[in-house]
Amino acid sequence: MSADNSSPDVLVPLRNLVNCVKSTRDRVRDGESNECSGTFSLSNFWETLDQAVKTTSQEATKLSLMFSRPPVPSEQECAKLADSFRKSVLALSTVYFWLPKSQGITLRRGVRDATAEVFEGLVQLLDVILSSPLQSLSQDQLTSTGGVWAACDQFNQLPKDNRSAVLAVLTSNVGLVKDALEEMEQALAESQDPFGDILDDDDMDVRGNQDTYWSQSDRQLIRQCQGLMKASGACLRKLSSAVRNNGRVETEENVAQLDDLADVAKDVSPSIDDLTLSLYPPVDRSAVDENVCKLVFVLKKVLEITRTSHVCLEPDVSWVAFLDGAVNHNLEKVQSLLRDSNS
Repeated sequence: MSADNSSPDVLVPLRNLVNCVKSTRDRVRDGESNECSGTFSLSNFWETLDQAVKTTSQEATKLSLMFSRPPVPSEQECAKLADSFRKSVLALSTVYFWLPKSQGITLRRGVRDATAEVFEGLVQLLDVILSSPLQSLSQDQLTSTGGVWAACDQFNQLPKDNRSAVLAVLTSNVGLVKDALEEMEQALAESQDPFGDILDDDDMDVRGNQDTYWSQSDRQLIRQCQGLMKASGACLRKLSSAVRNNGRVETEENVAQLDDLADVAKDVSPSIDDLTLSLYPPVDRSAVDENVCKLVFVLKKVLEITRTSHVCLEPDVSWVAFLDGAVNHNLEKVQSLLRDSNS
């Protein structure tokens, strides 16, 4: 048999396998979970999923090794391995579909994304093998094989219930808000008005291109907007603490409430990003006003959903009320500055 990848006898099983993996990947991304007709064991799900992931990783390794050195596998060897590979892929997707929505949308979304990432890695590995000489292990093949291993390994770090999954979302968004605040602080430190020490904001004619720096009134507005951003971070940190200490997954209602908290909390960081962009010079005050209102709307929603959920115990009512007041205070300050600049 020829030593390159032009033999149709060898390639047919692999091409069919690529189509199978792609189809399975797309079903995982878009499909609904199976209805759970009896008692669902989350611990049994994770045990079975872990084994399915390990098997898939092993099959990918065997496939990569088979096409990494001579002799080129026979049609029968290739077909046998492709069949075993296909079974592992279908088994992994089947286990994923066991996980019902009642265990949590946030949890299921994380498992879905991780499973789809494994399948995407398998597609890339197969594509590399199909497009490379069969008797040598290319760097692309090594990289693709490593990518599959990494995608499989991440299952060990996945949250194991919806409370942990929601907490991971909240923690991530706390970090994003912190990054946005630090970025703005750095920009303020680096961007200086060259005439700020000697001219007032009214002396526009000698300042040159003000599009490249912030005026003193701009900086005052930004500082007040930062107060609203800091209140946003405090909301997410306090909510994270409440979920960590009080979050429950024993009932479907509790699970659904946690999902609601994760969904609304994910809107905080994008809203802060929009506000931050409108603050860069030249400051668009109408856009700032619009984005501040959007951020306040999201924060009010976060606090309201928190207040009515099971994670808000009696001691938590006070911080929810305090942060609600802080949001209102910062909103009034920002809008006052905007009114003054228009008068």
